[in-house]
Amino acid sequence: MEFLTRSEAETEDLGRRLAERLGPGAVVAYRGGLGMGKTALTRGLARGLGCGERVTSPTFTIVNEYEGGRLPLFHFDMYRLEGPEDLFDIGWDDYLARGGVCAVEWSERVEEALPPETVWVALRRCPEHENWRAVAVEGVDLT
Repeated sequence: MEFLTRSEAETEDLGRRLAERLGPGAVVAYRGGLGMGKTALTRGLARGLGCGERVTSPTFTIVNEYEGGRLPLFHFDMYRLEGPEDLFDIGWDDYLARGGVCAVEWSERVEEALPPETVWVALRRCPEHENWRAVAVEGVDLT
């Protein structure tokens, strides 16, 4: 299913709607280049899960943890990882076992290690409008 978001706020709102459909242990894997709205979507996930903390990109920390909502949110940036084998060095299995939602930026770097029930989200810029995004969601129904 594909959605068109016309602003960062609309991308965040789509993330909020997605969060309402996610349960414990859900993995949301993002595909999309720099500046496509992955962190904005994650801010919406956090809002939808009830996490009130400020959401930032985990580029240098690999993972940011947000607690206090109906489920914890673990926001990963896999850009600096060499491959799926590096997941185990960062405690990936422990995060999955904690029953939160794992949001994974640069998921293509670790794709073969993600669970089969992963929700896939592809974000791309609309050529006609710089700030608009086409967001394809697979693995969960948002209607």
